[in-house]
Amino acid sequence: MLALVALTVAPTHPLPSSDSDFSGGPRARAHPGHARLGPSTIGVSATLAANETMDARRRSGEPVLPMAFGEAGLPAHPMLRGALARAAGYTAYGPVAGHLALREAAAFYWSRRGLPTDEANVVCGPGSKALLFGLMAAIGGDVVVSRPSWVSYAAQAHLAGRVAHFARGSAGVPDADQLARTVTSARAAGRQVRSVIVTLPDNPTGTLAPPAAVRALCEVAETHDLIIISDEIYRDLIHDPDTPFATPASISPERTVVTTGLSKNLALGGWRIGVARLPDGWLGRELRTRLLGIGSEIWSAPAGPVQQAAALAFTEPSALVERIALSRRLHASVARAVADRFTAAGASVPAPQAAFYVYPDLTPLADVLLQRHDITDDESLAAVLLHRYGVGVLPGCAFGDQSWRLRLRVATALLYGDTDAQRLAALNSADPCSLPWIAASLARLEEVLADLTG
Repeated sequence: MLALVALTVAPTHPLPSSDSDFSGGPRARAHPGHARLGPSTIGVSATLAANETMDARRRSGEPVLPMAFGEAGLPAHPMLRGALARAAGYTAYGPVAGHLALREAAAFYWSRRGLPTDEANVVCGPGSKALLFGLMAAIGGDVVVSRPSWVSYAAQAHLAGRVAHFARGSAGVPDADQLARTVTSARAAGRQVRSVIVTLPDNPTGTLAPPAAVRALCEVAETHDLIIISDEIYRDLIHDPDTPFATPASISPERTVVTTGLSKNLALGGWRIGVARLPDGWLGRELRTRLLGIGSEIWSAPAGPVQQAAALAFTEPSALVERIALSRRLHASVARAVADRFTAAGASVPAPQAAFYVYPDLTPLADVLLQRHDITDDESLAAVLLHRYGVGVLPGCAFGDQSWRLRLRVATALLYGDTDAQRLAALNSADPCSLPWIAASLARLEEVLADLTG
């Protein structure tokens, strides 16, 4: 049987007041500016911090190329705007698991993708990000993540009092042998490793793991009794819909949780809605109980009006299916164009396969970057691009990669335009890279890379 750690509740004894020390005796009243806090261990997420930096530069009138933040960069579809407005009267908290209409719609969404799902196995939350944290807390124990992997996995594990163990992998899936060695080594050191996270398709690389890699991971998960969390937020944005896609939920259904949402495929990041698909059987029932307990104390329930609009979205009416198809075309076109610019500058770049990410490796240019700009690692590379050229990107080390590799996560979707009119024009264009504002951004990137590399 899959192992879960028992949940514990902190004691309800009150903390000492500001008028007493921890022995109960009186002490001098502290100035509030010097109140005692524990150590600060988590800063603002690298992606959100980069977005705020770019906004500040833009407000000050400085030219910017905003390619750090992983936002989908498109306006909400009018059908969803209308659904949200009509649902404004949903002011009650509602069930922690989410409204029945949304859970049923999400269940059918997965069923249409070959994963028969009962609405009782669906839990909704204020974004899949919150659900991922809730799942880590519910499962307990440490987690294995791919190197590189999305910035928040390791941070969330730390917040939950756990350790994220990095295992070298590719396209969001740890290499099977590396996973086995990582789990064995961590357990030998006394760590209780209970889960592994995969990202299909991947952020930061914009690539998709082949089915063979997913099957190999599932074999290791079964051998070592690991719960698999499959983050599939980008599944609907695979550039070529005919690309083979394998989910662990089809291979190891009894031990796999799947999460997704609407922030990427329908560009609704600010609406904060996500769904989790729990497995059948004892594990799914136990995780549901624990996840609802966690949700009840942290987010209570997702926003009611957003749930109603999301229920419509997950039914996939033809207008929204068309919107996602146009989004795929746009993301693919601009991501390829950006990848081509980095390749021409001498970087090694995996071909983008999904979403709006490019992951260039400038290590082949290490000597010239050191000589020209005193760049010694990926952080100094990202800093030069930002402060000298106004180009916002994230260093690979933010995703767990080794800093010396000079890898960057480049997000392309904020190049689509500064207004909804420009973004919709890009969405509907068969050749978006020829539009003046996108062409200008690509030309500026080409110019920056030429100057950077000499």
